Amino acid sequence: KKDIPAVNFIIHEIHCRRNIEICPYCSDSIPKSEMKNHIESEHVQVTCKCRMKMESSLLKDHEASSCPLRPVLCQFCDIQLAFSKLQEHELYCGARTEPCGRCGRNVLVRELKEHPRLCG
Repeated sequence: KKDIPAVNFIIHEIHCRRNIEICPYCSDSIPKSEMKNHIESEHVQVTCKCRMKMESSLLKDHEASSCPLRPVLCQFCDIQLAFSKLQEHELYCGARTEPCGRCGRNVLVRELKEHPRLCG
């Protein structure tokens, strides 16, 4: 998969046929001696804590950005919880009230950031 000068092509092709394999999963060129390790480290199927199956090389990105059980913080109380529970928690948590230090009115927690602009 690289440009080779024409004068070296036959020798290069012989070398590649002897020493290089194309991975059946990702089509990368891998030295034959490393193919088993490549498949075991990159393409073995693993199961995430959310029970989704994927290649091991994809697990870290899945856990960081798309796993429904990845930990996230509530924007209102900074409690850590699973992403799948965040929306329900924030609906409840943001509906709590706290007294405003300036006007004394009870203000919804989700409106506390905006309230000083509107406060008496």
